[in-house]
Amino acid sequence: MTTEVSEPRTKLLTSAYSAAASGRLDEAFTDNGTLREHWRYVLSSLEGLGAGGLDERAQKIARILRDDGATYNVHTDPLGPLRTTWSLDPIPMVLDSAQWQTIEAGLLERAELLNLMLRDLYGPRELLTRRVLPPELVFSNPGFLRACHGAQLAGEHDLILHATDLVRTADGSFCAVADSTQSPAGAGYALENRLVMSRVFPSLFRESQVHRLALFFRTLRSTLDRLAHSHTDEPRVVVLTPGSFNDNYFEHTFLANYLGYALVQGSDLTCRDGYLWVKSVGGLERVDAVVRRVEDSLCDPVELRGDSRLGVAGLLDVARNGNVIIANPIGTGVLENPGLLKYFGALGQHYLGREPRLPSVQTWWCGEPADFAYVRDHLDELVIKSTFASAAAQTYVPAQMSKDDTQQLLRRIAERPNRFAAQPLLDMSQTPTWRDQRLAASPMALRGFCVAADGAYQVLPGGLVRVGAREELLVGGAPAGSLSKDVWVLASEPERQVSLLSDTGGVERLDVPQSSLPSRVVENLFWMGRYAERAEYAIRLLRTVFMQLNPELNLGGQLTSEAQTALLRAVTLLTGTGPGFLANDTELLAKPESELLSVILDSSRPGSVTSNVLSMLRASVDVQEELSADTRRVLNDIRDELGQLEASLAGGLSSAPEEALDPLITYLSSLAGLSNESMMHGMGWRFAHIGRRIERTVLTATLLEAVLHRVYERADESLLLSAVLLSVENLIDYRRYYRAQPEAKTGIQLLMLNRSNPRSLMFQLERLSSHLEQLPRAATGFAADASLPRSRRATLEASTMVQLADLDQLLSQEAKTGKREHLSALLARVQHLMIDTTNALSDQYFDHASAPQQLVEDQRSTEL
Repeated sequence: MTTEVSEPRTKLLTSAYSAAASGRLDEAFTDNGTLREHWRYVLSSLEGLGAGGLDERAQKIARILRDDGATYNVHTDPLGPLRTTWSLDPIPMVLDSAQWQTIEAGLLERAELLNLMLRDLYGPRELLTRRVLPPELVFSNPGFLRACHGAQLAGEHDLILHATDLVRTADGSFCAVADSTQSPAGAGYALENRLVMSRVFPSLFRESQVHRLALFFRTLRSTLDRLAHSHTDEPRVVVLTPGSFNDNYFEHTFLANYLGYALVQGSDLTCRDGYLWVKSVGGLERVDAVVRRVEDSLCDPVELRGDSRLGVAGLLDVARNGNVIIANPIGTGVLENPGLLKYFGALGQHYLGREPRLPSVQTWWCGEPADFAYVRDHLDELVIKSTFASAAAQTYVPAQMSKDDTQQLLRRIAERPNRFAAQPLLDMSQTPTWRDQRLAASPMALRGFCVAADGAYQVLPGGLVRVGAREELLVGGAPAGSLSKDVWVLASEPERQVSLLSDTGGVERLDVPQSSLPSRVVENLFWMGRYAERAEYAIRLLRTVFMQLNPELNLGGQLTSEAQTALLRAVTLLTGTGPGFLANDTELLAKPESELLSVILDSSRPGSVTSNVLSMLRASVDVQEELSADTRRVLNDIRDELGQLEASLAGGLSSAPEEALDPLITYLSSLAGLSNESMMHGMGWRFAHIGRRIERTVLTATLLEAVLHRVYERADESLLLSAVLLSVENLIDYRRYYRAQPEAKTGIQLLMLNRSNPRSLMFQLERLSSHLEQLPRAATGFAADASLPRSRRATLEASTMVQLADLDQLLSQEAKTGKREHLSALLARVQHLMIDTTNALSDQYFDHASAPQQLVEDQRSTEL
């Protein structure tokens, strides 16, 4: 077996790279092509794998990232948040201890300076009165929020998390090109990169003695717990995300899971009585600390941007009163102003009496007349950045712009010079990357991370490296599809293992209420279950219809045109894709191929297979933190299979279309099995299964009504029932039970009344009732309401109707209409009651539109 620490078989990889790497400072090689000492073991070990071995590891990395759902900047993709775009290079970035100590010291000092600046700007403002900073640079910037004045956290640090983008210049030193302080992104991706690399190169990683990352995240959790302990002994911390269409949503879910915090959106939270609460299935639960991933101005629509739907009304007031800890505090966006980098030297002199250890890139703020003149005369040598702290703020590279666009930019700068800053196009260092089966040299930027500890800051030992065009790296952010690297900081000796688990030697059990899930999460799980069931049921019926329309595959006989029409109409009724086959279009009924393919493939058609699967996948994105790794893999398989479905059906009905649907049925069945066997049977699991049971009840009732609402010739009715039984996986069971051709009476017995049949109506209604009994009850007034909730009343009525139904009456035919009116009325009522059940659940648990919810039992809520 090949190992990553074997002796090199060839020097072709590194020799070809070293020859191409001359002319720019290289991280791995000296100017004369000699491999740097701290890179020697890593590169020689990778050299031993050869091009084929490295390609194999690169493919394994891509598979793991795909299975983990690692994404970035996915909202521009036609399939929304369903594509995996994060990429990781199999060649790590290697730093020795001496290099890292210099970087670490600079980052620690920079975090302290930014923290002091933050406290001053929202406090005494000595930096402005003493002209260390120009007041107009601060006050004219929308990142400075006057509503945050005087709001400070307990202790020495307001700035809990901080990230700095660094590049190494031609002289070998690092300089800072940007700071991220609102909601610093990237630490979660760095952790994901590390977990993947340690799996793909286990012995190389272990023997390289790489500094571990877990202590950084443990410190973050300890800091939040310490700050929130002033409110309670058992603080509740949440991660606030803008939602699944945010660039960094994967990181939000990943960190929430890793840290053990609930992932919430603004709609999950509410401010009442001066505190912040999460709207959970069981009612309102107090929130003590928030890890914020929402932009400053969007956090509170009352005091900040009124059009924001991502924040929480009143959040700023709760934070100002000290009743919730927010990391980072609202208002920290003022520190992201690139114009401030010009004044970091003066900032260091003011607080330290010297220049900072980590220099900032040379910066010109156009609000200074001399700086504007320089920018005007050297525009093609610069990167122009907006000084506004906003995710939408633009950055310009004039060297890549047309002459007209450059002149237009210059006019904009002249009109409002205080809104722009400039930095040079640096000749940054390069590092080896694996591209096209060879080592290639790529410019790189390093993002370092700091977290506030008790009395000091702590640096993540490594960080996140991005490689790409130098203009992209100097602009900041990570373009979709850009390559990332794990950063290996080599320790001088093996490190002690650190994890987020308690090191007390015992096991502490946390009795977290099952009803503590946010309402949004259980709602998405509910609809994920419904869409999955809807898609699977439709595919099974369509597969049966394809077989019945094929003379070689039909179920023992050829349907008459009347019975075939009934089966096709059942497709339209079941999928809700009317008018379809209900339009009495004789040509369409005679040649149904195009309509059937549309019911499968047309994503813009509500009710189609593709539309339902996409809806299920979108719902799953919002609840990633609740899904197991295997479940996410199956969802990825479903996504991939959906992308191939159109090509698989290119031959139409003449090329075994039922076989093209088989993989989707297999994956959807696997998803159902994983949900039942791998998901904790808590409130999330229960709502997912409630969704499935409601949907299966509706679809079974719809299908039975579609094929049995009228009486057909005996042979046709038998074939129609055979098709129904086959589509619900009951045909073999029927033949085993009754040893006869299907007929209406025995078909209804099996599909409606049989309690042991997992496809029957009674089975669904009994399971549904059992799940509903376990849901938390609402409160009305001072005592719990003794009456049954609406959802249970509706389900009980449906169950009772089915149990008390007279079978002979259901089968009876009205003389005037020739239809089974009693059967149709019963099935229609069951469907209506399932709609009523859904509305009741939505009012009580999703929208909280029913009577006020009883607060979860909590010592803190007794004061209210």
